[in-house]
Amino acid sequence: MATVTKENIGLLNEKITLKLEKTDYLPTFEKSLKDHSKKANIPGFRKGMVPAGLIKKMYGPSLFTDEVLRTVDRELIKYLEEEKLDIFAQPLPVEMDIRQLDVNNPADYTFHFEIGMKPDFALADLSKANTIRYKVKITDEMINNEITRLQNRYGNMKDENTVNTEENVLNVIFSEVDENANEIEGGIKKDNSLLVKYFKESFRGNLIGKTINDYVVTQLNLAFDEKELDFILSDLGLEKNDPASSQKHFKIQITKIGLLEKKELNEDFFKQLYPNDEVKTEADFRNKVKEEVQAYWDNQAKGQLQHMAYHELLDGTTIDFPESFLKKWMQSQGEEKKTEEEAEKEFPTFKNQLKWTLISDKIARENNIDVKPEELKAFAKQQLFGYMNMPMGGDDQPWVDNYVDKMMQDRKYIEDAYNRIQGQKIFEWAESQVKPTEKEIAMEDFVKMQEEHQHHHH
Repeated sequence: MATVTKENIGLLNEKITLKLEKTDYLPTFEKSLKDHSKKANIPGFRKGMVPAGLIKKMYGPSLFTDEVLRTVDRELIKYLEEEKLDIFAQPLPVEMDIRQLDVNNPADYTFHFEIGMKPDFALADLSKANTIRYKVKITDEMINNEITRLQNRYGNMKDENTVNTEENVLNVIFSEVDENANEIEGGIKKDNSLLVKYFKESFRGNLIGKTINDYVVTQLNLAFDEKELDFILSDLGLEKNDPASSQKHFKIQITKIGLLEKKELNEDFFKQLYPNDEVKTEADFRNKVKEEVQAYWDNQAKGQLQHMAYHELLDGTTIDFPESFLKKWMQSQGEEKKTEEEAEKEFPTFKNQLKWTLISDKIARENNIDVKPEELKAFAKQQLFGYMNMPMGGDDQPWVDNYVDKMMQDRKYIEDAYNRIQGQKIFEWAESQVKPTEKEIAMEDFVKMQEEHQHHHH
């Protein structure tokens, strides 16, 4: 009868010794031999009449090894379940040499494994965390900008023959050239679309009066201010932080000239945007736009607060790890095994991810945070409408349900959707635990703060 013992070999690190008697595996091995003898198709012998000795010689070693290891696996799982051991990953074999398994000399065998135990820990007390709920102040300028964006988005593009205003939209081709305006073989060539006013004010005069197929040759830093230059460099696949990139010469050829006619601010436009609301006057429209702009920034501030709660949990929760075991486990994973140095280098990031997984699991378990099938279906439906750029609603069409049902049969999609929904619920729980102070902030300051935070964490 198999026996299993456990001894501590380090922090949250245990060694399991499994002693297997030959009576634990021999009966099933012999049965397996007999089954092979009945099924074997070997030239010169009738089916089912192959001598047992020949079967043992041909298949015995592999069947013997498989049966011993299968028995080890079964006894190990049984022990872990009976002892209710909460472990990381899978047990790691220690110095296992299957060459010791001899089909011609069945014996008692001893196997050793290492396990890493999951720790007990207490979550950081979020109610004591120093957090802030920001309230972005909505200005008239922000409302005006959003109204202009809506007018442009729903406006009509009219073709023009000549560039005559800063509001003209130009379809252009950027072609990399040398200082003498000769195209560089294998150089960058890229289509783009941009407004005349995106160029430097001092450069725009070079474009006024131009017609289709006309072009200008310039260095990028002479044509664009810093903000637009960054966008252009990125679009052309150039390194933004390399001064040489912005000094490259390009031929910018006009292929199409357009002028966007903005939507008029009238009741028809208001009804187009808000068919289910009573928006009749420009004042009503401004109020509605203000509500939406405020809702957007409130949602951004909500995300900021949840992010603060995340860092409070991650930084303020103390968890011990079986580091030695986990580093060995990292080296055993994947087709290309990691070296000890690689595992050591990657461990801090891995440990942080593992820490958040433990924290998330604890929050979900202790607060009964789960995801119901109908929530998964609603999430899939929302994603479908998002992909197709369709408004939610009108989802009683049969094709919608058929497509969503198909998405629900994709196991990988379901796992991903489950984790995303549960993750959002965990963040919402964390938000509900903090006691933030309220603070009004200008949009520019809020955006700058977010950018600095992202830069700090990358």
